[in-house]
Amino acid sequence: MSKIPQVKEFGGFPVVTAEKMKYLDRKASLEYGIPSHVLMENAGRAVAQAALEFAAAELGKQPAELKAVICCGKGNNGGDGLAAARYLRRAGADVKVFILPPKETGYGELVVKNLEAAKAAGVPVTMTGREDLDALPAEFTAAHLLLDALLGISAVGKPTGPARRVIQLMNKSGRPIIAVDVPSGLSTDTGHHSGVYIMAKLTLTLGFAKTGLMAAHAQKNTGVIKVLSIGYPAALIDEAGRD
Repeated sequence: MSKIPQVKEFGGFPVVTAEKMKYLDRKASLEYGIPSHVLMENAGRAVAQAALEFAAAELGKQPAELKAVICCGKGNNGGDGLAAARYLRRAGADVKVFILPPKETGYGELVVKNLEAAKAAGVPVTMTGREDLDALPAEFTAAHLLLDALLGISAVGKPTGPARRVIQLMNKSGRPIIAVDVPSGLSTDTGHHSGVYIMAKLTLTLGFAKTGLMAAHAQKNTGVIKVLSIGYPAALIDEAGRD
């Protein structure tokens, strides 16, 4: 089994595994009264702001000049991406979303909520299944910046189906990629991959840095790592730093 890097702190925040991150999310809701949809809203706002800062500093693009494409998965990482799309649109950016098809049971509640909100805000959202992949290269090439919100901390193993191909096309586009929370295809805990993974210029990890991002072998795929505060109370942050 791959070892989990034993780094305790990054960017002034504790470093956590995927399992601990899920525990902290539940505790934020159950004990501190912070609903999951509020954390997702905070995440979307923070991701959008950091993406705009990257576009200005690295691409010389102000919001009104920026064309961004966000690729969203079917889980909560995709919900974060949808929320970010809304804030980018509000700032004046030209933003499009391509989202993977839902499971047989449909999208989760938070994804549905943010999907509806993004559409209401005027964000073009296109569902991208196997038969729709051929349209993506031209969309990626026309953009200045891509955001990866495909696979979050719950994803394990090698990406398959449309997610796998979207990752490959994003990398092939030559456009800078910002990963939301973790680059899709990288293990949240170990930083290893199974051959299909996002090569990001910037990774915006949410709430706390994840252990896999700290691995030396992951650095070439994460790019610059920035921890975004999404509203966890100080007491919960302190607890996250304790074993």
